[in-house]
Order: sequence, then structure tokens, then C-alpha cells
Amino acid sequence: MREHSEQQHEEQLRGASDAGGVRAYLLHRAKPHLPPWLGVGGAGLAGALGSLEWSSSAAAGVGLTLASVALTSATWWAGRSTSQQRRLHSAITMAAGSAWVTAACLAGPTAGPLPDLYLMGGPALALSWNVRMIMRRSVDGTTGQGADKGLLEKVGLARAQIGAVKVDPNRVTAAVALEAGEQTNDDVAKSLARIASALDLPTTAIRYQPDPASARRGDLVIVPEDMLAEAVEWTGPSNLGGSIAEPLVIGRYDDGSPLLLWLPGDPEAERNSTHVLIAGVSGSGKGDAALNLLTEILSRRDVIVWFSDPKMFQDFGPLRPGLDWAVEGGSGTEVMVEAVKATIPARTKWLGAHGYRQWLPEAALTQTSTKHTCRKDGTACGCPGMPFLVAWMEESANTLRAMGDDAFTGISQEARSAGMALVVSLQRPSYDQISTSTRASLPSVIALGCDERDEGFSLPSRVLDAGAHPGAWGNRRPGYCYLVSPGIPEDRYASPARTFHFTIRSVSVLEVLASWAQRHGAPAGPVTAQAAARVAGQLYTGRAAPGTDQPAPGQAGAEEGEMEMDGGPLVDPEDAQLDPDADLPDPEPGDDVPMFGQQETGRKPSPEEARALLARALEQFESEGRMVVGPKDFTDWCDANNYSRPWVSARLKEAALEGRLEPTAQTGRWRIVPALTAA
Repeated sequence: MREHSEQQHEEQLRGASDAGGVRAYLLHRAKPHLPPWLGVGGAGLAGALGSLEWSSSAAAGVGLTLASVALTSATWWAGRSTSQQRRLHSAITMAAGSAWVTAACLAGPTAGPLPDLYLMGGPALALSWNVRMIMRRSVDGTTGQGADKGLLEKVGLARAQIGAVKVDPNRVTAAVALEAGEQTNDDVAKSLARIASALDLPTTAIRYQPDPASARRGDLVIVPEDMLAEAVEWTGPSNLGGSIAEPLVIGRYDDGSPLLLWLPGDPEAERNSTHVLIAGVSGSGKGDAALNLLTEILSRRDVIVWFSDPKMFQDFGPLRPGLDWAVEGGSGTEVMVEAVKATIPARTKWLGAHGYRQWLPEAALTQTSTKHTCRKDGTACGCPGMPFLVAWMEESANTLRAMGDDAFTGISQEARSAGMALVVSLQRPSYDQISTSTRASLPSVIALGCDERDEGFSLPSRVLDAGAHPGAWGNRRPGYCYLVSPGIPEDRYASPARTFHFTIRSVSVLEVLASWAQRHGAPAGPVTAQAAARVAGQLYTGRAAPGTDQPAPGQAGAEEGEMEMDGGPLVDPEDAQLDPDADLPDPEPGDDVPMFGQQETGRKPSPEEARALLARALEQFESEGRMVVGPKDFTDWCDANNYSRPWVSARLKEAALEGRLEPTAQTGRWRIVPALTAA
């Protein structure tokens, strides 16, 4: 209100054009500069009056000298909270004025050089303060530093100095220099909430970016208007047919600039490749953030996606035909994780053989360059290209509970060198959900709203100190997020952003995008496809052909798993060779003893019969796409065939020695080696 009334008064003064208005305008302009001149006049009057009382008085001389020293010292002490220049200027002014008054009172204001000192020194001191006041004013005539100092005093940073101020649309950046030896950048980080309170802004509108080369300098960034309040609807991918090496646009910052993310590295830009963590509580917009990222990935020409979703593709169903491999959790996810692990060395070997230190867009093309050849004679090899691979683990808390919190540790530590990116999505990336080793190997994070106590699980401490506060949103502002990733300037890490919003109108566009990916997306390539097939067998089929539906993983068609009713056999295939007229075999010891749980009872088959029975069981599991098994998967099989689970455990170990099974990271779980590979 006070600023408004002063502005109104200023406009009135400027608008007056008569003689009275001109005088009022000049007086208004002169008022701020009058105090130094009034001080000079007051000093002359004090000297003249004092000479009448204390002329030639020795006692008065002592008292006036002590008073002069005391006033100068008090001025120096009072200026301790101001700048060094202002403190020194004030002390010199007080010392000069009090010394002249003392001399004038004892010898008279007209004695010796005192009149000359007064007439020359007085105006000089007054003008020095006028110049100082003018220099403090900004271009538009407002006293910026005084207001800034007042603000900093309120928040406990009175000794800090405000430097150059840069004003952008909806963004003000001010350089801050703290008092040497007394204040650090941590003091500013702790004061951000109070600064927001003083400016009447939300805490997320204020952030501080420390200078990496200094412990007491940085930039204070203020965004006065929340441009993210209105959600922007997603209308389609930003770069259809582009390369995955180009930036992915997944939203916008609070100043309107695009929210960009890179997955592959770039040696020329000195940017490393990355894995991504998407974290946020239920209702924070994690699904929209994932859709933004996935649609950008699928719209690129040189990338394939392996996707695991225990939620049965509730959010991602329209995009499923464009995925190279899709599973719905459970055993299928176990197989996919094992396939990703097996694919890493195969892809790394291919890149090294073709002279790539890391994946580049050229690696996805047919290798016609002599710089990237696997032939020893240096001629172009013509090998098929190898696209970038994204392994996406949606709602990964489900997978981590089933496979252990370190299920992705090896992948996260090794996959980047193989031209692969791991995307992990979960609500709470705490140490009891995901191992600290895995979390440390996920350099990028899209941090949506969370519980205030969980902020440290999502964002690095330096980003939180700079003013990031995802706990302020919770699930009240869907889509609001912070993005930390290679390639993004560090001063952007604490800038709030918001992903694009998906509506029911987006479904048709998603279906068109999936169809485009089916027709124009990159094939997996022989290196990746063969490595996956060696682990997953027929569970890995690659992307569905255009115009076809992706078969549900783990489910066979009627010709494989169901009995035919129209003129076909009415018995199970495994019983097709039985002769119904043959006599039953003679009873064997143990046939009449039931099998329950872990009991070591029941009929014990011969070693040859045991291997044949287990081989048939493994073939059945393989035909169903269940490529990772353990004793618990044989429960129904044990009941049907009257064998115990400990017996099965022993047979599984024998099969592993024969090369039919491979151990996994989980104790007691085995990966089936496809029959052709084992042979």
C-alpha cells in the first residue's frame, strides 16, 4: 500500500505543469539529498554557538575531544552490520565533522583555516553522500539495494551483498555474496523458506544455486508466477522418426522452457548415458510421467523397448503393440531380467568389436564404414546394426519383492556400456524397497510429489539444499516434478517442472503411435535377439508384425493347451500314447504311501526314469513360457506324479550340471536353458 501511494504521488508530481507543480516536483526530488547538507549546516551552527560558551577553555577542550572520539567509535561500531565501504565512509564523516566542531568551539569558527575547511570540506562530504545515494539507485529510479538489504536483514543475512540482477520473463536471478568467514552457502539454503515468506511466494518459487568455485557466492533465483498451474495436454511426440540420441521432451519448466531428457551418452557433449528412476506417491502423476517418456522413446527410429508391467498394462495397453517384448510380471519378468543380464555381454562384445566405446546412432545402422568394422583386414563388414535398448520395469516394487531388492543391481551397473538404459518406476525408492547399490547406479530421477520424509530418497541432498521440495506437492499437484539427469544444467535441477497431461482423447494418438512403431521401429537385431532367445526361448518373440496382436505372454493358443472338441482328441497329449487295453503295471514299494509337503516318502523312480520325468516337466514349462523355475513351481507336478519337493530339488541340481538349467541371482531359482541351445 505504501509503495502504491508513493507511486501515485510520484505520478501526480510528474503530471503537474504549472509553477507550483514544478516547485513541488523539484522539492520532492531534492528531499532524499537534503540530510547531508542539513548535517553540514548543523555542524557550522554548533561550532559557532560552542565558541561563545567554551572559547579558550582547557576543560571544554578535553571534553569535546573525548566526545569526538566517542562519536567516531560509536559510528564505527554501529556500522558493523553494513558494508565495509559504508562503515568506513560513515566513520570518516563523523571524525571530520566532530574534529571541526571541537576546533571551532575552542578557537572560534573564523580562526585560522577553519572557515576554509568548512566551506570546502563540508560540501565535499555532503556531495559524497549524495553521490553514494545516486549510485545506489537502479536504472528505473528505484532503490534496489536498500530494499534487498532490508529483505536480507529480515531473513538473517544482513551482511550479505546483492550483486548484478538479471531479469528474464517470470524469472529473476540475483548474485549473492556472503560475508567472508562468517556466512556460507548453507546459510542461504536454510533461509529459503523465510525468503519465500517475506516475498509472499510458495517455497518452490525460491531456490539458490551455489557457485561451485566458492563457499560464499551463488545465485538466488525467484520465479514469481507459477506457470505450471494449468496443465498442458499431450498432443503427440515431439520428434517422430528422430534418433533416441536426440532430447526427449516430457514436459515444461515453470518458466515455460521445455523439460528435456537424454538417455544415450554423447562424447562430443561430454554427456554420459543414463538410467532413469521415476518416483512419486500414488496420485502424483507417475503414470503420466511414464507415458510422456515412453511415447517419446517409441517415436524414435533406433530404439527397442522391453517392458514389464505387473499391473497388466492398465495404463500402457494402447502402446503394447509397439513394444519389442512385453510381460505382465511374475515368471515372465524373472525371465526378462535374466535375458537383460545375458544380453549385456553380447551387446558389449559387439560394440567393442566394431570400434564403439559407447553406443552411438551409427551403431543402429548397417556397418558400412571402415571405422566400425569387425574384420581384421579393415574392410567394411556390413554387419546388421544394433539399436539402443530400453529395459523398463514398471511398478518395480512388485518385482523387487519377488526377486529381492538387488534384482536390478547388476543391470544398473553394467548396462550403460552396452547401449542400454534401465527405467525403474516405483512409489517409494527407500532402502527397504530397492538396494542402495541399485539406487546409486540410477543417475537420473524424475521426482514427483512424495511424502516430506521421503525427499532424501528421491533427490540428492545438494538439490534439496538448493530449494527443491517435492514433499510440498504430495499428490495434490499431479505431474509436478524435478528432473535430475546428465545433460541438464545443474542450476535447473531445483527448478519445478510439470509433465504433459494424458486424457481419454490421447488414446487414439497412442494407438497410432504404436502402429507407427510396428512399421517403422527398429528390429532388435541378431545380437540382441539371439541373446534373448538363448535365455527366454519361445517367450521372446520380438515385436508383433503390423496388423497383428501381441500374444499374452505365458499363454498358449487352443492348438497347444486346450483339448479339441470338434472331432479332435479328448485326452491330454501326455496320455496320447497310453494303451487303454493294456494291463496295469505291478505295484512297486511306496506306491501306496501319499505325498505331503516336504516329506521324503513315496515311490523312488530309477535314475533314467527320473531324468525323463524331469525333462518332460521342463519341456512343459518351456512351452508355457515359464523359463525361471524353482521347487515351489513343481508343487502341482509333485502332487500329480507322487514325488516330493526335496526329490525335485535334487533333480534340478542334476539338470543344472547337465546344462539344462542355469542358476539365477535368487537362491533356489533356476533358469531353463532352451532345448535347442542346450543341445
